[in-house]
Amino acid sequence: MMELVFESGFRRVRREPPSGAEDPADKYNNSERAKIMNIQFLGQTLQSPFIIGSGPLSYGAEGMIALHKAGAGAVVTKTIRDEKAVNPEPHIAAIGNRTMVNSEKWSDYSGERWIEEELPAALKAGVTVIASVGHTMTEVKNWVPRIHEVGVPFFELVSYMEEDMLPMIKEALKLTDKPVLAKVSPNWNDPVGAALACLEAGAAGITAIDSLGPVLSIDIQTGRPSLGGQGGMGWMTGSGLKPLALRYVAEIAARTDKPVLGLGGVMSPEDAVEMVMAGASAVGVCTFPILQGMQGLEKLIGKFDTLLSDLGYASLEEARGVVLPHLPEREILEEQGLVMKTDRCRLCGICLTRCPYQALSKEEGALKLNTQRCRRCGLCVSSCPDRNLSLQKISLLQEAL
Repeated sequence: MMELVFESGFRRVRREPPSGAEDPADKYNNSERAKIMNIQFLGQTLQSPFIIGSGPLSYGAEGMIALHKAGAGAVVTKTIRDEKAVNPEPHIAAIGNRTMVNSEKWSDYSGERWIEEELPAALKAGVTVIASVGHTMTEVKNWVPRIHEVGVPFFELVSYMEEDMLPMIKEALKLTDKPVLAKVSPNWNDPVGAALACLEAGAAGITAIDSLGPVLSIDIQTGRPSLGGQGGMGWMTGSGLKPLALRYVAEIAARTDKPVLGLGGVMSPEDAVEMVMAGASAVGVCTFPILQGMQGLEKLIGKFDTLLSDLGYASLEEARGVVLPHLPEREILEEQGLVMKTDRCRLCGICLTRCPYQALSKEEGALKLNTQRCRRCGLCVSSCPDRNLSLQKISLLQEAL
């Protein structure tokens, strides 16, 4: 039974599920679930929709092969440049188990080593390789043609400078007929505008987004910065980046039919589904497998498959971009009411603790709402682990009575 709560007081209405209702998870057999995992991306079939972002785990062929064996659909190399990186020490620090900061640079292997050893070994092992090249026009000219000859199927260009990305894309397209992704940064002035300009110039797709920074993390035991970079500064990745990544993925996906690789903050199957619903054609992960290991990556991929099926989607493509038509052009001001499924509430107390207006209370073994205090902020709705709370328009609630 649902308890409908709005300004005029308490109302009750019983809603029975449709007779013979089918559990969405029962609709899919193993072959149909394979449709979710085996996706088409830039003309190639990937073994899963999860692509490993450029980072520590893709330092070379050995790491890339391990990621491939764990189920990664593709792996982006560490960024290949003219000079090998010399990283400060330390240059990676965990913040809890869902966020990291780093002052790591590009690849500490030479471009020659990538061409002669790492790329051939990864390709021979069956890895779908995306070669990351940066950060300047000169380096695009130096490395894209040579990497093309190795047989890498995709490129991703990266630059710290927004104004450099478009010329780099144009130059790369003269040097290879392989698909080229442009990686956009939240630190740029207009990441969406830059992405659209790159797509118009011929980029095959967009990777959104790069890490956020500069940021600072402090080790309170030593009173020193966690990183050895200049000023102790670094770049943030992981859970805190997800809302920003979702924003840019959605804004770009709403304006193009070309694929967007959604990267930033995916730390759970639910995060991955959000990324797809925002419009991502594939899901990028980098921090998660670093913090959770290869077994964690395998579990993430399997749980994503199950979750998407349980939500009623027969393929990733069915779920892709489903939120886009529902992004309101203007803020929602129509009055809403709090719907409480009181018969299902187990009184865990999370909503009581988190309500900033003290509008919820426990009385006589039941959850009660003070409608004069409630501002319909929605925090309790997003906090309820059993989804027993929701907000609905008052007009719809009145029609249901």
